[in-house]
Amino acid sequence: MQFHDVRFPASLSFGSVGGPERRTDVVTISNGFEERNSPWAHSRRRYDAGVGMRSLDDVETMISFFEARFGQLYAFRWKDWSDYRSCKPSQDITPFDQILGEGDGTQTAYQLRKTYRSGSYNYERPIVKPVSGTVRVAVEQDVLQETIDYTIDLDTGLITFDRAPDPQMQVTAGFEFDVPVRFDTDSIQTSVASFQAGEIPTVPIVEVRV
Repeated sequence: MQFHDVRFPASLSFGSVGGPERRTDVVTISNGFEERNSPWAHSRRRYDAGVGMRSLDDVETMISFFEARFGQLYAFRWKDWSDYRSCKPSQDITPFDQILGEGDGTQTAYQLRKTYRSGSYNYERPIVKPVSGTVRVAVEQDVLQETIDYTIDLDTGLITFDRAPDPQMQVTAGFEFDVPVRFDTDSIQTSVASFQAGEIPTVPIVEVRV
């Protein structure tokens, strides 16, 4: 995949708007009931980076970033300020935030993921772009050390243990993460006059599968 491992300026994404998108096919049958189906196993996020522009310097920074990505050609990292940690925003990251699975004595690789719960239902989101230096891992109550007990692939979010966790031992992790995205346009339109009057450019961003 064509991906630049660089993050869109976090100071500009801070004021952006956006969030998860689902695709649902809804068919109303003759008796009035509905049949609903989704072809997507995972949601896809969309953002508008233009809302975060506060000055002409911000616009210049954004244009430079856009040009360096060749428009839509290269994907990049994006910090979603509304959802970028394994825990609640008011809490500190711990190695016990998210359950990744249980050991079986042979499995050594575990995918980072974040579980979203509501009542008795939940959705497990694969995390593929963890932030370097933020990942903390534990097996049961034992906090492990990166490079000694495990390695983390920052391109895929895959944790690989030097020794497979024992059977029924719970594997957990805490982390910060970015969203892999690209520009959803090949053109950026700006106007100095309109920007000074309070108008801002539209800069659509869309999540990509990696």
